Amino acid sequence: MAVDSVPLLNTHGHGNDNNQLENPVRWVKEFGHESKRLWRLAGPAIFTAICQYSLGALTQTFAGLVSELDLAAVSVENSVVAGLAFGVMLGMGSALETLCGQAYGAGRLRMLGVYMQRSWVILLTTACLLVPIYVWSPPILQLFGETTEISNAAGKFAVWMLPQLFAYAMNFPIQKFLQAQRKVMVMAWVSALVLVLHAFFSWLLILKLGWGLIGAAITLNTSWWLIVIGQFLYIFITTSDGAWCGFSWLAFADLFGFVKLSLASAVMLCLEFWYLMVIVVITGRLPNPLIPVDAISICMNINGWDAMIAIGFNAAISVRVSNELGAGNAWLAKFGVLVVSITSVGIGVVCMIVVFATKDYFPYLFTNSNAVAEETTKLATLLGFTVLLNSLQPVLSGVAIGAGWQALVAYINIGCYYVVGLPAGILLGFTFGFGVMGIWSGMIGGIVLQTLILIVVTSLTNWNKEAEAAESRVKRWGGSTGEQ
Repeated sequence: MAVDSVPLLNTHGHGNDNNQLENPVRWVKEFGHESKRLWRLAGPAIFTAICQYSLGALTQTFAGLVSELDLAAVSVENSVVAGLAFGVMLGMGSALETLCGQAYGAGRLRMLGVYMQRSWVILLTTACLLVPIYVWSPPILQLFGETTEISNAAGKFAVWMLPQLFAYAMNFPIQKFLQAQRKVMVMAWVSALVLVLHAFFSWLLILKLGWGLIGAAITLNTSWWLIVIGQFLYIFITTSDGAWCGFSWLAFADLFGFVKLSLASAVMLCLEFWYLMVIVVITGRLPNPLIPVDAISICMNINGWDAMIAIGFNAAISVRVSNELGAGNAWLAKFGVLVVSITSVGIGVVCMIVVFATKDYFPYLFTNSNAVAEETTKLATLLGFTVLLNSLQPVLSGVAIGAGWQALVAYINIGCYYVVGLPAGILLGFTFGFGVMGIWSGMIGGIVLQTLILIVVTSLTNWNKEAEAAESRVKRWGGSTGEQ
């Protein structure tokens, strides 16, 4: 099976492809063709990401209408405990994104189902290893400076959310399996249906019946497992055009190499997801932290919604790059990176303007407290700049996943985020007394540095060599499936 045909260009990476677009009219036309290919993937992926993120965001919103403590409990559990698990699972699942995408581009369909099952084995094992973090989250949160009241409430909610952890382990491999084949509309329809059910039952259990945090846990866990079941039923019934050939013992073969790539992917994405999550934890160490924690949690909620757009583009460009490299079309992979970067930055500018225009109003969607709303409005300027930066940074990470650069980007993230950004935030927030504004400002500096480095790395990449590496990877990983 080959990737989409391209109307204007020689699709093979070895040649004088850049010269084909010296004519501005031809460049614009090809930009339009690539944009269509991109949006066919990104549109449903963005919609799916927004729907799935909205599950936790809606739960947080309903909890905020009950009490400030319930809002803090759900916010800290969502941002810190579940956020940690989400980063690990999504990161380890991203190894599947590289392998499935490149195998699909090379026409090796049967490999995809085996890859997904290997990923399930690894992620379910990882989920078991993460259970103690959920169980002992109150002392862990207190160790990082959260108050006893918030830590105990968040810890109780975390234990109730253990089923969600195992839903993550099943869901992310399924999504990468479907994304690599461009079956993104299936995910969108399942997520939309579940979101509608989730909104109704959240209102019913949390507010109408007064079940509070217990009702929140029941609806959130159930919703995530409905997504897993719905997507898997589609794969099981349709066999996904031959990519699913049933359960196989091959899922337990070649696990070491698979774990190695999964760990590199996990480190890369975890360092990104945890970075902004750390803001919530550090804010808990400020004097009288309840209002600042609620305010920063609301901002992270808004930032998370916006990040779903970037995550959609992340998924789309990862598929485009991995498919084209797997098929040997190096130049198209490079051109796709240019198109997605321009598109996502344009959307980021629009989102930043929306944040600035609504900063006096959006806090009241999440809280009835005037004090929390006023503090959130003060933070809106930093939120706007973060939204803009996050329009490009996740896209460049998607390029890294598609090309298989996870280990390199992990080192870049460590340096920019945890050697530069985090210490700068602590210094500004505590030593210089700027509070939560200083914490966030310093960490924005880390995002700026990381984004600039990724731009340079992507610009200097030899895409012909990347296509050759993808061909070698597909051959090496395809050996155990028996497919020729």
